[in-house]
Amino acid sequence: MIRFLRALWRLFRVLLHTVQAVLRCGLLFPFLDGPARLQQVQRWCIGLLNCLGIKVHTSGSVRIGPVLVVANHVSWLDIMAIIAAHPVRFVSKSDVKHWPVVGKLVAGAGTLFIEREKKRDALRVVHQMAEALQRGDTVAVFPEGTTGDGRTLLPFHANLLQ
Repeated sequence: MIRFLRALWRLFRVLLHTVQAVLRCGLLFPFLDGPARLQQVQRWCIGLLNCLGIKVHTSGSVRIGPVLVVANHVSWLDIMAIIAAHPVRFVSKSDVKHWPVVGKLVAGAGTLFIEREKKRDALRVVHQMAEALQRGDTVAVFPEGTTGDGRTLLPFHANLLQ
């Protein structure tokens, strides 16, 4: 019974935290520049992980400035953990921007969207990534293009890295 109540409490906190994020995106983000938005997104991700009882531990130092992060994608928690460690703009499939609630949040976070069905769209996104890196942003991609169990590498969609 205690575990059930704890899970219910965490779910309530996550929902409340998500409502707060939607309000931030709608009311605060229009008045913030890119770096200030990324800081808000980072604070929100840290808070969400806290609501879930997840602690992120990092070692070493994070290089400030233009960095391209290339990583495996095991779950949606990867995104939260990476942003909690350092503000990052992700590249995501364009379908995500149409998801209820999540789409608004990831768009507000400065996500770069790629239309996978269109082979030529990779070039547009590569240019957006280059512009973001020139501004000093950190950009992250999951070249496998989907989640996996993390034990093996899935085939890469290398068009963003070529």
